[in-house]
Amino acid sequence: MPVRFLVPATILGFLCAGGTVAQDWETMAPITPRGYVCYRTEAPLLVDGRLSDPAWAGAPWTDFFVDIRGDDWPKPRFRTRAKLLWDNDFLYVGALLEEPHVWGRLIERNSVIYHDNDFEIFIDPDGDNHNYYEFEVNALNTIWELTLRRPYKDGGPVVDPTNIKGLKSAVHVDGSLNAPHDTDVSWSVEIALPWSGLAKYTPGSVPPQHGDQWRVNFSRVQWQHQIEDGAYRKTPDTPEDNWVWSPQGIVDMHRPERWGYVQFSAAAPGTDGFVPDPTLPARDLLMKVYHAQKAFRKANGRWAENLQELGLSDLARPAGWPRVSGFEMAEDGFLATASDSLNHGGIVTLRTNEKSRIWRAP
Repeated sequence: MPVRFLVPATILGFLCAGGTVAQDWETMAPITPRGYVCYRTEAPLLVDGRLSDPAWAGAPWTDFFVDIRGDDWPKPRFRTRAKLLWDNDFLYVGALLEEPHVWGRLIERNSVIYHDNDFEIFIDPDGDNHNYYEFEVNALNTIWELTLRRPYKDGGPVVDPTNIKGLKSAVHVDGSLNAPHDTDVSWSVEIALPWSGLAKYTPGSVPPQHGDQWRVNFSRVQWQHQIEDGAYRKTPDTPEDNWVWSPQGIVDMHRPERWGYVQFSAAAPGTDGFVPDPTLPARDLLMKVYHAQKAFRKANGRWAENLQELGLSDLARPAGWPRVSGFEMAEDGFLATASDSLNHGGIVTLRTNEKSRIWRAP
């Protein structure tokens, strides 16, 4: 994801890939995370970028990508969608990007790939908003891998690069790469992400179990261009487009709490239904408290000591409703607790803090 200004290399790691931390949280549009069922394949895939392996035929496409801010914003100029599969060794991601002019310039691994048109993957397996993985690739199959210990808005830090051993990627161009004289159709990408490399991002099992859900999102960065001296050049003073699978409601991919859900299935392709996350209302409540606290501290130089100071006393609802059930101060921070009734009659209790981490209370 893009940075819209030049910064010294020493702080680029904090701001890169969507670090639009200055945006006011109140501008975030309401969103509903999208869901996808990822089916198991019995045979390993040939990673050649073409999406022609027979196993892909049984994998559903995601919805077409939308503007990162949501459906109320202009429809993307070119269509993009993705699909996923898994086996004992890999999580497979395939994407098809319509593109009349396929071009790329960056050839050094772990360059800042979103300075070209690119496709991006974001993965937070345990949904705690911390310790998540980012992958970017351009049409030249140049890749960049990052680990975010915390989102940029919470100070990072960033592990750059993070290179997963055994990762495979390939790109296929339906047309001519870096040839302005003709019109292309699309470019497609395949990535095989080894479970062994993704294991460090989750305390859960890898491969995931049937029914497990991971927080995931996909992004496409698209620059407008012009042709000068027979070569592609980005149009000066023109911001990039950001198109995503699951809308963020704000121009910032580094809000993991707003990513979509990938549900892993061992059932026959097409036979399983997506199950919405029953903890999502409690998660949304906690993030409302978190953002209100950040705004309060910016305005007052301290954390609010109760919901009343935040103007959120209505979130302490009666039992049976999603509610903020606890609020306390911690060392240089705060701790908020939310509870909600589940469909089977149980109660889920989640917590968050000043670093936006979300976890289940014991």
